[in-house]
Amino acid sequence: MDLENLRNVEMLNFSSNEEEVEDLPMRAPKRYLRDYPNPFEVYSEWDFKRRFRFSKNSVMFGILPLVEKRLAKINNRGLPISPILQLLICLRFYSTASFQLVLGDIITISQPTISRIVFRVSILLASYINRYIKIPSSEESRSENKRLFRELGRGHGGIGLPSIDGAIDCTHIRLVHTRFQNVDEIFRNRKGYFSLNVQIIVGPRTEILDIVPEWPGSEHDSRMFQNSRIYMRYKQGELDGILVGDAGCPALPFLLTPIGNPRTDEEMSYNTIHGRTRRIVERTFGIWKRRFPCLSKGLGTKLLTSTSIVVACAVLHNLSLILNDKLEEDDEEVENLNNEVPVAEPHWQPGDGFLARDALIERLFR
Repeated sequence: MDLENLRNVEMLNFSSNEEEVEDLPMRAPKRYLRDYPNPFEVYSEWDFKRRFRFSKNSVMFGILPLVEKRLAKINNRGLPISPILQLLICLRFYSTASFQLVLGDIITISQPTISRIVFRVSILLASYINRYIKIPSSEESRSENKRLFRELGRGHGGIGLPSIDGAIDCTHIRLVHTRFQNVDEIFRNRKGYFSLNVQIIVGPRTEILDIVPEWPGSEHDSRMFQNSRIYMRYKQGELDGILVGDAGCPALPFLLTPIGNPRTDEEMSYNTIHGRTRRIVERTFGIWKRRFPCLSKGLGTKLLTSTSIVVACAVLHNLSLILNDKLEEDDEEVENLNNEVPVAEPHWQPGDGFLARDALIERLFR
């Protein structure tokens, strides 16, 4: 083959290769999180708290130290997302329950990355449950709680219930598009939607003393309580106080419930005092769900993530009390914000609980 023919063959091969290259799909350039706007500088104190539900000082010095070490990378390979930004992403999700709105604020991060961050930070915050959510252990703290509960029941110079440790109730956290792996119907509650039935015990300052987040929405409140660790602690005498609950709870020596059909003035007065004492749990639900709207709007995350979010929000609620970080709307009066349909008093078999309740009424009004 002469030189002229060889040159023509090479030109033909080059042209063919060039066409093949043009037919190949273009590879998207890598995106790096480099110069995102600093929310601490961009937003005023009011705008910051409106978006993240905590003040700048509370986030930086109260919450961040709890998760910073376990979120930080040992090197800067791949330009990792900083711990403070991961925390703010998670707090922003708690206040919106929407990955899309989070992406609207932090445009340079993909939705799957946001999802992984929410899961990771929620797990870390929920791991502090035993530090921030617990029945007071010292006798002095428990006596103070009992005194404050008695004041709640008294109203304007009336009589209060003695020896109250906490107010117990359950609230439903809606689950949206959650995959249940063939057990979905047990999560359908009596209102027809899927939910977690979360049992909470509340103290007199709206603090959460105990939380059970994993029961499906179809479970009855009484069964949840009788299978809880707090029930065993009272049953075994480890705790010597009394709880107040609604008509959905069983009447027990350590659990006071309202009288379904009061006949005497004393029974009606008892119901009034009981209602004033127990109202603190409804107010706490209102404060809790207003600070973290994801709990009322519904969670579209995986089941493990959803239960972790519930516990994480409970930990953050108690932290807000410790940090004295109140929202403006926390001072509003809340009446049954939980939006639960009242449950008629079940036909429990008469037992020690009814006898203890009758004895208490006689002692209060004799």
